[in-house]
Order: sequence, then structure tokens, then C-alpha cells
Amino acid sequence: MASGMMEQMSRSIVDLGFGEVQVHATEYMVARSIHETVQGAPEILSRAREHGVSAAPRAFGPALLSMNEHAAGGQIWGVDPAAERELGELPKHLLRGAFLGEGNHRRRVVLGAKIARTLGADIGSRVAIIVGAVDGSVSTDMYEVEGILKPVTEMIDGTAVIMRADDFGEMFANGGGVHEIALSSHGRLSPEAVAALVGGVSRGQDVRTWRKLLPAAAGAVDMVGGSTAIVGMIFLFAAALGVLNTMLMASFERIPEFGVIRALGATPGRIVRDVAREAFLLGLVGTVVGAAFGGVIAALAQHYGINLGSVSMSGVEMSVWRPKLSLAAIVVPIAAMWVAALGASLYPAWKAGGLNPIQAMNHI
Repeated sequence: MASGMMEQMSRSIVDLGFGEVQVHATEYMVARSIHETVQGAPEILSRAREHGVSAAPRAFGPALLSMNEHAAGGQIWGVDPAAERELGELPKHLLRGAFLGEGNHRRRVVLGAKIARTLGADIGSRVAIIVGAVDGSVSTDMYEVEGILKPVTEMIDGTAVIMRADDFGEMFANGGGVHEIALSSHGRLSPEAVAALVGGVSRGQDVRTWRKLLPAAAGAVDMVGGSTAIVGMIFLFAAALGVLNTMLMASFERIPEFGVIRALGATPGRIVRDVAREAFLLGLVGTVVGAAFGGVIAALAQHYGINLGSVSMSGVEMSVWRPKLSLAAIVVPIAAMWVAALGASLYPAWKAGGLNPIQAMNHI
């Protein structure tokens, strides 16, 4: 379940618009200025796509939105709809409506969930958008709402106004410049490998993996892994104590039996091996039964998911939690339990092996 949460949080960040790596102008992340565009964007896009990495160029600009008596500040996204569909799941992550269409579907926008509620907008609503263009002029136009996103992140939900790149270029007169290139290999390469791939043609641009751009989210993912390891150690320790207690009681009740075996010529090592073998058998039976029940439950939860409603973890929305059933998730705990069972058996085995035969046979 923890592995599923870690993977789902990571993939939600990567697939729902962020990508594995992003390229920006050197100073863009500091000032968020509309004038700080990526240099050499065509070469970066070409290099990524040549190696099978999806690449989506984006332009951003602040805007004021108005509808009837409602108004809100937003962040305009100028995107290539086809590239966004190739990059990830954001175009499919819709509450209502559709993502930006191809062809002559102009003057259309897709809104984040929260900003749509603020404006009282729905599919087909007409929204007035006012922006300050690159040349200092003010541009105003009416856009029709084509789609509304499901909750993604707090920033996207509250500010995102997504339109086609050519519409963005007309409003902001930015000459086709882009402020961000989102890249994703869809898990085929590590984020670091994707960053290195475009590093040679980035011309000194700011190339960062999602972990560096979202340290809080990356920390939350790592925290889940660390917490799981701690909880696993606690459960393993408790299981080892259970084996230790069981073997101590079994050894205590069989002291006369051990005395007879020793009197018949069994060595202390033979007694230790017998007790350790029983402890291992106890661990084996326990792990087989536990893996069977746990595997079935995990498989069902992975297939149907666990409905969380709408939960935000470090800005990442999670509505359905799906465990990740894998061979490692079964084998590693089983192997650890076997080791713990053998380790827990050493003390009672040593005690049994060191018994005096005469005293043991007279034990009551």
C-alpha cells in the first residue's frame, strides 16, 4: 500500500502536467517574468523527441478574468494541445467538457476547478480575459469555456486558464516564445537521465527534475517510504518477539525431552539445530498464510482502489488509492520474517543446547 501511494503521488505529479523534467530560462523561476523565455526551444524539443521523450512547450502570463459580477486573477497557459496529450494525463483529467480541440477551435479555454467555481463558469460560459501584452499594451477578448479540470494541484485549480498557443500569442504578442518545456519519458528513463539528455542543447537554461522543482512534494513521497520502513521494522520486531516467546515456552515444556535426547548422545549442536528448524518452520507457515491473505486483499484493492474522496497531500490531489502488488512487496517481507524467526530462535536454542542431561530429565 505504501509503494502504491509513493508511485501514485509521483505519477500524479509527472502525468498531470508537470512532467519528469522542466526547462526554463535561467531567471524565470526567480522573477516569473513574461520576458524570460527559453532560448533554443526548437533544438530542445527536437532533441527530446528524437529520443522518444515527450515534450510540451508552454507560455505563461498573468490575467484578470471577469464573468458577470465575478472576477478573479489567473495564470494563462499557452499550450500545444497535441503535445499536452502526448505528455500526460492532464487533457483527460476533466470534470466536465473537453480539452482544447484541434483545427479551428479558437477562442476556447479550459479552467482549473477552483477558478471555475470562483467565476461561476460552466461549459459554454463566456469569460472576459484582460492581459498586459509584452509590448506594454492591454489586450481584452472573450473566450468560451470548453472544459473544466478535476482537482490537480492547488496552484492549477486556483489559477490555471489553458488556451491554445496561437491564441496566447495574439493576446500577449510574445512572438511565439515559451517559458517552459515539460519533458517526460513515461518512466522509460530516470528524471536525471532526461535532464542529461537535453542538457547538451539547453544553452545554459535552467534544467531541473520535478524533485528539485517541488522539494515539498518529493519530501512527502520520501516520507511515505521512510515511515513505511519504520513501521515495517516495528512489525518485524513484534513478530520476532512472538517467535521468541513461542520458542521459549516450547523449549521450557520440553526440557525433560531434551534431557533424554542428550542422554542418548545428541550433541548441543543437534539440539540448537532442531529448535532453530522449528522456529523457521513457524515463520514459514506464518508467512505463507500471511502472504496469501495479504496478496488477495492487495490485489482486490489494486483492482478496485480505495476511495479517499478528495485528499490533498503536499499539494497533490489523490481521490483513489491503489496499492501496488509486486514480487518485491511479497518476497522482501517474507525473507525478513524468516531471518527474524531464525534470529529469535537462537536464545531458546542456545538455552536448550546447554542443558545438563540429568537435571533436565528430573525437571518438573
